[in-house]
Amino acid sequence: MENSIKLTAILVANQIDMKGLKSFLKIKPTSDSSTELFYGLGENRYQYYFNYGVIVFSGHLEDELKQAVDTAQPFLKNPTYNWLRDEHKISIGIAGEMKFEFDRVIVDHLDDKVFRIAMLNLAQSVALDHYHEVSENLLTEIKGFTNHLEQTGKLSINRRNMLKFIGKALNTQNEIADNIYIFDGPEQVWDDEYLDSLHKGLMKYFDLRVRFSEIEYTLRIIESNHSVFREISNQRQSNMLEWIIIFLIMVEVINLILSKLL
Repeated sequence: MENSIKLTAILVANQIDMKGLKSFLKIKPTSDSSTELFYGLGENRYQYYFNYGVIVFSGHLEDELKQAVDTAQPFLKNPTYNWLRDEHKISIGIAGEMKFEFDRVIVDHLDDKVFRIAMLNLAQSVALDHYHEVSENLLTEIKGFTNHLEQTGKLSINRRNMLKFIGKALNTQNEIADNIYIFDGPEQVWDDEYLDSLHKGLMKYFDLRVRFSEIEYTLRIIESNHSVFREISNQRQSNMLEWIIIFLIMVEVINLILSKLL
């Protein structure tokens, strides 16, 4: 069995300008689309760029990772300097073998397609880590509002900030829907039974479905709280309008009385 090859996935930004990066690199990608760029560099060395801000490397040293990220820097939107990263290994076993061990996957051959599926799933895993962190932060903010509501009977967020908060939660949901391939397998596995088995095995190994469900559940809780907050805000606004109407009626009545007296 040959030495394992290290795969490293790094979340470097909120988004990557794929068109600009592809034009700048001036290297013909092995495969590309509007959302992905996959480059084969020889000797089991690959770079896989995803529009949702993740880059996955195969067979690269740490200095090479940093150099590649620096090269892509002009095309990173909202870059993050505290990289979220994950690593995994892939190696060749005996013919027909496919095993998922603690820190590596063993396959019976290595080619562009096998690397691409392994790197895709590692990218999805890092992306889910990111969305889990975002959703947990949103939930923590929600808990702060509900604790204040419990203690004071008042909502501590105004309508404008509440709408901004709702927009952030909705954007997170939309990003997950656009970027995470949980229920529909990638196109390259449709006609290849081995790749399909590898993809499903890696999804199970990385617990992608379970982690996706946890994030989805957290976002449903947040959405449920949003509904309550909107009701409270609407009620508060409705009460204010009622008082304004009462005040205007009183002013009108006073004016009428004064006009009669005078």
